[in-house]
Formats: sequence, C-alpha cells, structure tokens
Amino acid sequence: MKQNKYDEPAFFRKYSQMPRSVDGLQAAGEWPELRAMLPDLRGKRVLDLGCGYGWHCRYARERGARSVVGIDLSEKMLERAREMTSDPAIEYRRIAIEDADFAEEEFDAVLSSLAFHYVESFDEVCRQVNRCLTPGGSFVFSVEHPIFTALSAQDWEYGPQGEKRHWPVDDYHLEGARDARFLEDDVVKYHRTVATYLNSLIGSGFRVEKLSELKPTEEMLNRHPEYRDEVRRPIFLLIAAAKPE
Repeated sequence: MKQNKYDEPAFFRKYSQMPRSVDGLQAAGEWPELRAMLPDLRGKRVLDLGCGYGWHCRYARERGARSVVGIDLSEKMLERAREMTSDPAIEYRRIAIEDADFAEEEFDAVLSSLAFHYVESFDEVCRQVNRCLTPGGSFVFSVEHPIFTALSAQDWEYGPQGEKRHWPVDDYHLEGARDARFLEDDVVKYHRTVATYLNSLIGSGFRVEKLSELKPTEEMLNRHPEYRDEVRRPIFLLIAAAKPE
C-alpha cells in the first residue's frame, strides 16, 4: 500500500506547522544521534528515501557530498523542497520508496528519516538499497520504534487524574498494518519487530554497525522538554549498516 497523505491539503497544512517542518533538523530531537551515525559524506553520491522538505539532502551537500538525489511520493513535499533548495547538485524526484529502482552501485550512501514505518515490505527496501550501494557504502535510517508501533493507539494508559501510568505493549510479534492516528487523521503504519529490522538487513547482505534507541540526554531534554516521556519508553529506532567491500 502506497500512502500519499501529505498531498491532502488539510493534512499537509497541519504537517507544515510542526516544529520540525518550520525549524528543520534543529527541531528534530533524534537528529543529533542520526547525524553522529552518518558516514563522512565528502565526495559521496547520496540518496535520501522519503526526503520530505529536503532537510537531509541539503545537509549532505553542506557536508561535501558530490551529489544528492531525494525521492518522495508527495508532490507537495517536493514542491516545498525545491522552493528551499538552490543547488543544482541536489535533484528531487517523485518516486515512492517501494518503486525505487536505481542502477547498481549508483550511490555511496543511502539515508532515510522516519519513513520506513509507512512501507509494507522492508525486505524489498533492503534489497534495493543494497543493490544501488557501492561496496563499503552506508545505509543509515530512523523509524518509529517497534515499542511505539505495536499498538494502533500509540498512546499511554492514563490514570483517573489523566496521569500517564504506563505505555501499553501488545501484539508485538503480530507484524503488519496498523490503523494509527497522526495529526488528527487516519494513517496506516507498518509494525515490525526489532529482530525483523535487523534480520532483513543481515539477510540482504548488510553488516549492522550501530543501533540506537535514542535515550534522551540532559542536553536533549533541556532543548526538548517534551521528550522527558521518552526516558520511559523509546519512540525512535536508529540503525547504521554498511555493504561489505
């Protein structure tokens, strides 16, 4: 299933008002951790899967990437990305992640931010990414943590005074679609276990190099007080992998 919620005017308007949409990477709590997991991008050909506004594409060029291709299914996202980009070495293409079919060894690094939980087949993503990466190439991405995606409600269990008692986890090993709510709208997300993420990478020929469940630091909590709840349960899973040389 290929969703394109972001081209719905009301949904896109609400997304455009989110802090990370307004202020970019500095407003994304997971960004410092993801940035630290990226390889040296100097001289690299980079692919961004689910590029959105193109924040990561522009960052890659700032870090010396030779060229960047960003793909996204949403035309509204790509319009905004093009408006914010004045760099001929960055190319935006309207392609669903599921339909990405690049040439063998076309890129040196592939990254993705919070997109794969909208994609049904992570196995296929891994195979395509491995194919288009050069030997020694890097694959770094973030997704919503399986603890977060296991239940469709994606919400706390509340006490009588509205206090957050605990985060419920159920149906963890029942992988597949979840009818979730995001920005006060219905969206379909795909739940898979941590083991599935890792084994899909390994089975596609990748070497897993680093895993992060993003435990908030004091610095992060000072900048993003709303992340204090993330000390109680993880919301993001970040993985860095490499294609062996």
